[in-house]
Amino acid sequence: MALKPLHDRLVVRQIEAETTTAGGIVIPDKATEKPTQGEVLAVGPGQVTDNGQVRPLDVKPGDRVLYNQYAGNKVKHEGEELLILKESDVLAIVETTQKQEKAA
Repeated sequence: MALKPLHDRLVVRQIEAETTTAGGIVIPDKATEKPTQGEVLAVGPGQVTDNGQVRPLDVKPGDRVLYNQYAGNKVKHEGEELLILKESDVLAIVETTQKQEKAA
């Protein structure tokens, strides 16, 4: 990846929201919410603490994360729309179970 985020920032590819419910109902485009889940593509070296040390980030490239709905800045890079977030905008790392991986 040619984008190298600084400090406690990360580059995320948004994962589009599902367009059908579990029951098979199709959700129209206007009713879908902005995606709040994405795949981490690159991370910065870490946050500089008050004493000058660098604290490494908890997320790493390849992680799937949930983030605040209106967080980050959109950038276009090589024709793809990406999101640059601060680590504090990340709410959780989505961990997949073996059962979910087999279904995918």
